[in-house]
Amino acid sequence: MDRSIREFVPALPDEPKADNDGLLPVDDPRFLTNRELSWLEFNRRVLQQALDDSVPLLERLKFLSIFSTNLDEFFMIRVSGLKEQIAEGVQKLSPDGLTAEEQVREIRRVLRPMLMEQMMCLNEDVIPELEEQGIRVRRYADLNRKQRDRLNDYFLREVFPILTPQAVDESHPFPYISNLSLNLGLIVDPLEGIDHGKISHLYSEGRFVRIKLPPTVSRLVKIGDEDSSEFVALSEIVAANSIHLFPNMVPNKAFLFRLTRDADIEIREDEAGDLLRVMEQELLHRRRFSFPVRLEVTSKMPEEMISLIAGSTGLTNQDVYRIDGFLNISDMMSLYGLDRPDLKDKPISYSIPEPLKHAENVFDAIKEQDVLVHHPYTNYSTILDFLEEAATDEDVRGIKICLYRTGKNSPVVESLVKASRNGKQVAALVELKARFDEENNIEWARQLESEGVHVIYGMLGLKTHSKVLLVVRREDNRLRRYVHLATGNYNPFTSKLYTDIGILTADEEIGADASDLFNFLTGYSHQTKYRQLLVAPVDLRERMIELIDRETENKKKGRKARIIVKINSLTDDKIVRALYRASQAGVKIDLIVRGICVLKPGIEGLSENIRVVSIVGRFLEHSRIYYFANGGEPELFIGSADWMHRNLDRRVEAVTPIKDGKLVKYIRKRVLGAYLADNTNASVLMSDGLYQPKAEDEKPPFDAQMYFVGHDI
Repeated sequence: MDRSIREFVPALPDEPKADNDGLLPVDDPRFLTNRELSWLEFNRRVLQQALDDSVPLLERLKFLSIFSTNLDEFFMIRVSGLKEQIAEGVQKLSPDGLTAEEQVREIRRVLRPMLMEQMMCLNEDVIPELEEQGIRVRRYADLNRKQRDRLNDYFLREVFPILTPQAVDESHPFPYISNLSLNLGLIVDPLEGIDHGKISHLYSEGRFVRIKLPPTVSRLVKIGDEDSSEFVALSEIVAANSIHLFPNMVPNKAFLFRLTRDADIEIREDEAGDLLRVMEQELLHRRRFSFPVRLEVTSKMPEEMISLIAGSTGLTNQDVYRIDGFLNISDMMSLYGLDRPDLKDKPISYSIPEPLKHAENVFDAIKEQDVLVHHPYTNYSTILDFLEEAATDEDVRGIKICLYRTGKNSPVVESLVKASRNGKQVAALVELKARFDEENNIEWARQLESEGVHVIYGMLGLKTHSKVLLVVRREDNRLRRYVHLATGNYNPFTSKLYTDIGILTADEEIGADASDLFNFLTGYSHQTKYRQLLVAPVDLRERMIELIDRETENKKKGRKARIIVKINSLTDDKIVRALYRASQAGVKIDLIVRGICVLKPGIEGLSENIRVVSIVGRFLEHSRIYYFANGGEPELFIGSADWMHRNLDRRVEAVTPIKDGKLVKYIRKRVLGAYLADNTNASVLMSDGLYQPKAEDEKPPFDAQMYFVGHDI
């Protein structure tokens, strides 16, 4: 199977040449990997988790689902943007020198074999092994009469009343196909010998009909009672009962298809007087009715029907992906809800930070020393209890928080409401533009406003991505600030799935910076200088490059120089060039980058001192950590920002130094050290943009994610 991106090299005039010292030019676009192809390689590593038979069976199904949902978002956002460039004739090249057309072509070439591998895993491994475990997804055609009758009755009671078949003929244009909806397409022929009266001309030949499967009905229907572990796909039940939808007609074989549309919402904020109203009334509507970018069809669909659907939706054959198996694997995730712990990862134990274990008052404990939290290993109750205590403590005067993704039924929101009812000054910046969480955030914004919370809907032209919670408390006739700064959202659900790191501190300078940051977010403050925090888009990129350049100079002067960074993605070309310069000076650089990485490591004369690893395992790596040796006086930062253009230029991000030397040492040795030692979940990036599993050599297997379980901080 062709899984390489090395074959495609942009046609640039000359090979890069080294200077007299053997150093290559850091600004040559050939020394950048295309970000879209790099993302596909990340999603391949997600797929590898599903292919690994040492992973519990339902977890393998979960990774197959994640692979698919990742692709949905990739097409809705990234591919749609490229196709829009093509449609508008934009000739701008990507930083690595590719046109939009070249990128779309390469995406297709790399992706199609991956989809085949995904379906082989599902059809030949996961589904048969589920059957061995008593969990069966059966074909309707293979059921006995009693089972069919039961499902037919279910169809007539629960499904038939809400179906709306839509025909295509002279009086019915091709129907609108909504984003990510699952549909059946079929040809309906007239039944011989039936007189249709005055409209008989409409039934002289077969007609195409689309049936949208209702999103409110489970896509896998139990065959037996509630305790049954046998299922059949809803699509097969509907197809088998299509005769009820077309009396006196002959419905032919039905085929599944699914359309993906652009979902990258752009808003002219300068024209939006009421951002909340605009988001509610216009943007979510526009997302639903945006242009199509991908058509998925079952592999057995006739070519004539594929051409009809593709042509009617404005797509070409190049935009069609033929799927040999379950068309939307995410629909199978209902199986994950079965009570089968033997087929899932074992639950982990959660810990409480040592300084808080026996503290009678959380504020006294934080005032005594900074407290580090590392989720999911640190119980998220640590943060919830801190916020709840702030909401009820009679000495707390105010609470301010940035909410980017909070999830449903959030205890965070409940505590903010309680604080407001208790007479505290509460301000919440709710980022309405958090992609795919707009509806949740609109709901929270309305609820918080109704409870007297001061709600701010983000900033003009910027997304607020900072993870900051500020509590102001009166103590000893003065106000003291307590701050939580982190890499993850205030979302208790994802805190169990993502790895994130944060700090609880009463440091006065960090507290003052947090106040200035909130004034910047909520008012007209134009803060350009912070005492301790690094803030985007104010100075984060510049400060990071300064820190990298300082390591470069330290190495040239014979001082200790070392860079270790853990982030989700690296796409900023200015930072990449600074890293290349540091490598050329001899600085040893380790980058732990989960997803996209446009930097090419291991190139002699350019990046031979840079190593890039990606950790993809049970948990989604989400923490961002930046370590610099600084000539023997190490500096370490944590925060919300990846090294991407969007984080550094178009988002409000907050990065904080870790000032406690013991915590710096702990994060450097225990946290970063563990990730660098991982030989179970780690893949090493090669200079051609491909990843290779990290060789175990003679060392025993070491799983960094499991290493932290049960470890106290």
